[in-house]
Amino acid sequence: MKRLIVITGPTAVGKTNLCMDIAGQLGIPIINADSRQLFRQLPIGTAQPTKEQRARVRHYFVGTLDIGDYYSASMYEQDVMSLLQQLFAGSDYALLSGGSMMYIDAVCNGIDDIPTVDDETRSLMKRRLAEEGLEALVEELKRLDPEHYELVDRQNPRRVVHALEICHMTGKTYTSFRTSQKKQRPFEIIKIGLNREREELYQRINRRVDQMMEEGLLEEARMMLPYREANALNTVGYKELFNYFDGVWNLSEAVERIKGNTRRYARKQLTWFKRDTQMRWFHPDDQELMMNYISQYE
Repeated sequence: MKRLIVITGPTAVGKTNLCMDIAGQLGIPIINADSRQLFRQLPIGTAQPTKEQRARVRHYFVGTLDIGDYYSASMYEQDVMSLLQQLFAGSDYALLSGGSMMYIDAVCNGIDDIPTVDDETRSLMKRRLAEEGLEALVEELKRLDPEHYELVDRQNPRRVVHALEICHMTGKTYTSFRTSQKKQRPFEIIKIGLNREREELYQRINRRVDQMMEEGLLEEARMMLPYREANALNTVGYKELFNYFDGVWNLSEAVERIKGNTRRYARKQLTWFKRDTQMRWFHPDDQELMMNYISQYE
């Protein structure tokens, strides 16, 4: 039986170094499941593995897209399933790691059959977003679909609007379309979740943001200003620095906002992943315990 090891957890928990070690022990590459690491222009703000790390262990789906390219969880599912067919031809194991909830769900469970939004509904919601603002639409989503409200990135207008489009067009909640039967996969899935004590995780997040600033995140964001409407840049780190460039905040406040919003995103990731009863949780330092857990599937 072929086995896909899925290692996930909140941002900054320590997935990269751990996965490098496990991939090295098993002699396999790493399949990236961070949706923003696919974009080649965002190496600092998305904490892409370094050139040295990628030379040590091969990584798939890192820096493969241009900032203006369209890409979706559905496309990712198809691409990863095709890649896994190739990888499993030469190995009993494959390793997928990242923190993008939708991308991991796409590979493990398949994409739900969510209706295509008609032009009339799309135009209506686009106009309402411009006239009423994001906050009003977030409150409406809370009323119409409280379950999805708890999980969605409420600072991401594209995702909030899309959920409301489905609610208005179908008369059903967006959540109702996210509960279809899982697709059967021709391999076994071993799910490992990483977590730390909250204060420890928050300290790591704060240090990572400081390190990103030292490595040149400010200049990376400045170079992305002409593309700021791209969906890939509707991301913590870039949104706050765009506000700094616009004079909304000073640099110190923008950095603190990045830290706070990253901590908020980490909580959201944990809420999502902890719904999965098949997830086995470990501290990132417990590598030996993880390898023993993986070996039980042999």
